[in-house]
Amino acid sequence: MAVTEAEGRLPAAEPAWQPKIVAFCCNWCSYAGADLAGTSRIGYPASVRIIRVPCSGRVNPRLVLRALQNGADGVLVAGCHPGDCHYGTGNYYARRRLAVAARFLEYLGFAAERLHVTWFSGSEGPQFAETIARLTERVTALGPNRGPKEVSR
Repeated sequence: MAVTEAEGRLPAAEPAWQPKIVAFCCNWCSYAGADLAGTSRIGYPASVRIIRVPCSGRVNPRLVLRALQNGADGVLVAGCHPGDCHYGTGNYYARRRLAVAARFLEYLGFAAERLHVTWFSGSEGPQFAETIARLTERVTALGPNRGPKEVSR
């Protein structure tokens, strides 16, 4: 690299692309699992933005679509384990709703692999970090979100 005369220093190298991931975590279990991962100093990619929701059943598929439309490269929806929902059946609604949403995303032209739905308890911090790392790898393999015109692999 050449030293520019005006600045007298080397130009900065561009950082490697990091996928932006939005994680909708239920207040009672999965957010507590994310918090446990943080307080236990278990590392996971810093490009994850966690949004705390009252229940995974309250995550409308439009929120997932909006996140992808606004530049997120991947979306995680995490809730309590089935049968352990603090609101009774919220995670059952989320599971059904988001299974349909994944097919709808494909119809709209987004890769369905950009959406991941999973369940955590408050004591599963290491599993949360591992899932985030695997999702980041999967989204990195897909590349940047190019909007609804991308081709699903």
